[in-house]
Amino acid sequence: MNITVKTLNRTALLACTPFLSIMIWLLLSDIVIQLSDDAFPSAVTEHEMPPAADIKPAIIGLDQAQVTASETQQSIQKQIKLYNQTNSDMANLSSLAASQASRPLAIYDRNITRRLGNPSATIESDKLRAQLFYIKAEHFNAYALKVKLKSSDAMKMTLGGKELGQAETTLAAVNRHHAIAGVNAGGFADGSGKRYPLSTTIVDGEYVTSFEPPRANLFFVGLNDKNELVGGKFATKEQLDAKKPKFGASFVPVLLRGGTTQPIPAKWQTSPKRAPRTVIANFKDDQLLFLVADGYNEAGSSGATLDEMQLLLQRYGAVDGYNLDGGGSSSLIFNGKVINKPSGGELRKLPTHFLFFK
Repeated sequence: MNITVKTLNRTALLACTPFLSIMIWLLLSDIVIQLSDDAFPSAVTEHEMPPAADIKPAIIGLDQAQVTASETQQSIQKQIKLYNQTNSDMANLSSLAASQASRPLAIYDRNITRRLGNPSATIESDKLRAQLFYIKAEHFNAYALKVKLKSSDAMKMTLGGKELGQAETTLAAVNRHHAIAGVNAGGFADGSGKRYPLSTTIVDGEYVTSFEPPRANLFFVGLNDKNELVGGKFATKEQLDAKKPKFGASFVPVLLRGGTTQPIPAKWQTSPKRAPRTVIANFKDDQLLFLVADGYNEAGSSGATLDEMQLLLQRYGAVDGYNLDGGGSSSLIFNGKVINKPSGGELRKLPTHFLFFK
């Protein structure tokens, strides 16, 4: 057994001898192992650097870009400041121009108001301004309603009920439509127990009666889509339609055209001579003027003549004026109250009314 182990050890030693000899030789020798240059990244040499002449323009360009950006920013800030200042100046100029433009109208309004006197009551809203005046004439008492319309729905004409032929007082119409004021409108004709508007009548832009050419001095008067008073004798429906009336009624006669009095038909000079009267007119700035004169009867012994109504219209500076239905029909309602004194002791039921809305 011992012989076998010794034999194996000698054999292993002999097998390892060559490897041990090589290792001893490597340790004692001066062999140096070198790697090629390709095994390492090459460093950038001075010769491989871009020339300074090529870098300098880029540096200058960057500096100039910074300067340009700074100047552009300053310019933009100046432009914004100038823009804001310009807007502010334009707003001030616009406000000034508007105030200057409205100044003549304000002066004109003061002048015509001064002629009427001091208003006894005023109703003003975004839709309108309505001013009530009391007038003391030599032979009668009268009332003036000056109205500045600011909205297309501030005034309209209504029928005396839900259908043609019905009638109601102006006060009832004011209450039914929740209006703040009302004046009687056109004439009427009775038939078959009903009361119909006289001649051409338009409500809400529609003909509620057929168009009738002028006869016996009848005229049409109303407002157009711009709240302008339109009136006169229209020979054809096309002539009236060209005025774009949104509402209007008919009666007789025309009193004033362009500030000039018109001839009073002979019949209307004496039948009756004096009576309660209702007149519609306009001013140069399109404000409306309604005059309502009192009279205690319709027999011609009280009230105003049409000549006197013409004189009042001229005195107050009206442009065009039209006589509306008078006598027992004359009605003026303001702020829920009957202002005039109805000749019959109470208001008459009528087929048409001019109403005003706050």
